[in-house]
Amino acid sequence: MNPEAGIKEYIAALAGRIEDELKTSLPEQWSVPGALRESVMYSLMAGGKRLRPILVLAAAEALQGRAEAAMPAALAVEMIHTYSLIHDDLPAMDNDDYRRGKLTNHKVYGEAMAILAGDALLTHAFHTAVQAARRHGVPADVVVDIVEELAKLAGAPGMVGGQAADMLGEQGLTKLEELEYIHLHKTSDLIVFSLKAGGRIAGATSAQLDALERFGTCIGLAFQIQDDILDLIGDEQKLGKPVQSDVKQGKVTYPYFIGIEASEAKVAELTAEAKSAILGGGFPEPRRLLELADYLMKRDH
Repeated sequence: MNPEAGIKEYIAALAGRIEDELKTSLPEQWSVPGALRESVMYSLMAGGKRLRPILVLAAAEALQGRAEAAMPAALAVEMIHTYSLIHDDLPAMDNDDYRRGKLTNHKVYGEAMAILAGDALLTHAFHTAVQAARRHGVPADVVVDIVEELAKLAGAPGMVGGQAADMLGEQGLTKLEELEYIHLHKTSDLIVFSLKAGGRIAGATSAQLDALERFGTCIGLAFQIQDDILDLIGDEQKLGKPVQSDVKQGKVTYPYFIGIEASEAKVAELTAEAKSAILGGGFPEPRRLLELADYLMKRDH
């Protein structure tokens, strides 16, 4: 990786490495029904920002850790994220026809196979995370901490809890704090996991893990507020999905509560707080994390 490469080139290079690894992440020698394998790979290779796995690798890099040792955790979090999108798109959830400009999984493979593809990705994520120890010599106690945190932050007190609160809130949220709870758990928790997993693999201290958690919480919330803004004023071609979908579904968003200008100011405030956490954390190579925070604040898709 060219240390002088711009942030867009850095993201593209890491995304390419991640996608190469994802292509072979479901072992060919495993006996898996063809339709299930196709359904899994259809969504896993459907593109996207690869933000969460990139954050795993960037956090490891900030502590001068080995990217190859961090890659299993990076792949694992992308599997969790992909499963959640497959299930989110189902008729019983958000009932979406398109994801990243392509037909959603259930529109191609049917609802039953889409559910099973999500189940397969969820369980395969834990097998994949363990390969950090099996293949790259990451100490078993570190991998145990990673697996435990993944189960928590992807589960009922984390991402799934955020999704449940989102569904329950469809009847109408009345407080900004209720919306923030949804965003923090539905979006921020996997981002926090990603950063701390990369940090753990690279030998982060407890203070550095705390800094990565603060960074992740802030950029995760900023990321979701930016999503809320883009749903109102974004470019449909760049987003790969219809705009105004939140409005059409009657969903309450940050701009609904505080307006677009205040929402944009909140994104900037959270980004500054995130960067402050990293700058105070004693990281040997913090540049890419700081650049990623700025990049996410200014994204248009």
